[in-house]
Amino acid sequence: MTERSSLEWATPPAAIAALAVGGVVLAVAAVFAVPDAVGRVLIGFAALLVLSMALSASRQRPRLAVLGDADGSASGIATTRLTGRREYPRTQLHRVRIVEYPRLGRRVPMLEIDTINPDTGDERLMIFGRWDLGTDPRDVYDALAVHGLAPDHTPN
Repeated sequence: MTERSSLEWATPPAAIAALAVGGVVLAVAAVFAVPDAVGRVLIGFAALLVLSMALSASRQRPRLAVLGDADGSASGIATTRLTGRREYPRTQLHRVRIVEYPRLGRRVPMLEIDTINPDTGDERLMIFGRWDLGTDPRDVYDALAVHGLAPDHTPN
C-alpha cells in the first residue's frame, strides 16, 4: 500500500514524481525539439499543465485522514485541499458511500463523503478516487466504517 499510515491517504509520491519528470521532459522538448512556434506553444502549455498537476498533488498531502481523540478513538476526518486543511467532526458526516461511475467503458469506484454543518446548514460533497487516495476507495471506505465514520454503512 502507498498510504503514509493506515489512517491517511494521498496520491503516491512515485506518481507525483513521474508527473514532475514528464512535465520537465515536455518543457525541454518544447524548447529544444520542436522547430515550429505553434508546436512549442502547445507542448509548452502541456508541460505547464502536467507540472501544475504535480504541484497540486504534492500540495494536497494527505488528501484524507482520520482524526483521533486523546483516547485513541476516531473523532472525524480531515481533508487537504489547495486552500488548506479542513476538519469535519463525526457530527458533520452525513453520508459516506462508494459510488461507481462509468469511465472508459468500465465502472470505477469513487468515495463520496457528504457533510452538513449543523450551525449554518452548509452542505459539501467531496469525491475521492484512486488517484486522490493512492489506494482503492473501497478499502478507504472499509477503514472509515471500522472507525465508525461511515454513518450509513451501506456501500452502493
